[in-house]
Amino acid sequence: MAATDVEAEPEADKPDEQLDRAIEELRGVLREEENRPDAVLQSAANSSIIMTIPVDVQIILGSTEMPVSELMALQKGSTVALNRRIGEPVDVMVNGRRIARGEITVLESDPTRFGIRLTEIIAAAKSA
Repeated sequence: MAATDVEAEPEADKPDEQLDRAIEELRGVLREEENRPDAVLQSAANSSIIMTIPVDVQIILGSTEMPVSELMALQKGSTVALNRRIGEPVDVMVNGRRIARGEITVLESDPTRFGIRLTEIIAAAKSA
């Protein structure tokens, strides 16, 4: 009796792989739709549906680790040191996945606010 042991993939990898497969499947459907004669009308309809899907975008300035006692001692005016230095790129995350890196910039239209200038787009890993 021959049996092969297959290691189970970590649970954290499964959603990423599922998302990669879904994205690739969606790209394939969109490519097929573009080749159809009535593709111009349907492409506009498909794009509007896709463009309205909400995503969670986060800009990760840095992180730190501290004991609960220090966390509980934080109060207004406290400073928390992060693991990044001024001028280092920040990560742009969409739905928990890093998609880009950028640098912090002051908005020209409102100097009291800041934003992110993208400096690098992270290529999506192809699923096998």
